[in-house]
Amino acid sequence: MNELSNLRPPEGAHKTRNRVGRGPGSGNGKTAGRGQKGQKARAASKKKPGFEGGQMPIYRRLPARGFTPLFKKAWSIVNVIDLNEFEAGTEVTPELLASEGFIRKATDNVKILGDGDLEVAVNVRAHKFSKQAEAKIKARGGSVEVIGG
Repeated sequence: MNELSNLRPPEGAHKTRNRVGRGPGSGNGKTAGRGQKGQKARAASKKKPGFEGGQMPIYRRLPARGFTPLFKKAWSIVNVIDLNEFEAGTEVTPELLASEGFIRKATDNVKILGDGDLEVAVNVRAHKFSKQAEAKIKARGGSVEVIGG
């Protein structure tokens, strides 16, 4: 009968921890399962990742190439064909593009490129325009406005 005074875990739920280095009778005494001598038998045998036994590590053998510019501006690209999703006369801003899922964040720098045909007249506010995109938007009767950023 199960009562609070005699509750036991199910069979096999708890396994006894193997205590190494506790004499020859334990079956894991003396060298404590580490074998004979060598680097891995020592107490401080932990090596840092990438350590190759004293050989020059690969990350130091390979040449360093290029660099990452610290203040590089990231641009979110939108093509004029994507602007066909909006109604005619719509004011297209980075905030609107972000809310509609064309760019990730409204704070991104937006560049409008001229890929595809534009079929609606929209007023676009962005950080940059390609010459082709600017021409296509103006040809449809829309307007372009470069915003700072």
